[in-house]
Amino acid sequence: MTVRVQIEDFDVGAELEALGRADAGIGAVVSFLGLVRELAGAAPLVALELEHYPGMTERELEALEAEARRRWRLSGCLIVHRHGRLALGDRIVLVAVASPHRADAFAACQFLIDWLKTRATFWKREETAEGGRWVDARAEDDQAAAAWE
Repeated sequence: MTVRVQIEDFDVGAELEALGRADAGIGAVVSFLGLVRELAGAAPLVALELEHYPGMTERELEALEAEARRRWRLSGCLIVHRHGRLALGDRIVLVAVASPHRADAFAACQFLIDWLKTRATFWKREETAEGGRWVDARAEDDQAAAAWE
């Protein structure tokens, strides 16, 4: 189990390499990498500020991972989520899952990112040239998470 919430950037290649080498029975590693994108509604984004509740956020991510391990046969799991001020193109989150079989790895990775978007205590504030605004929950994220109930 590896869950990290950090300000620092991460090396995707090194993270995936370490996860894939952790167990000789791994046949698949599936990952999702979230990046800061340019648009915030109609206004171009300048930066994204991410806040979290230290301690509680990590426990929530660990509980999500435990649920994924309960549902699928996994050899390893990694969730790295950044906080602080992020610029366009910066990495926000890496979710990676290792399993003996690709079907379990794909399903678990999608489950983790869907539930992470709705259940982990992160707050986003978008900065544009016109000012900043907190990002509200999105109905499509709630629907994606509900599909796993």
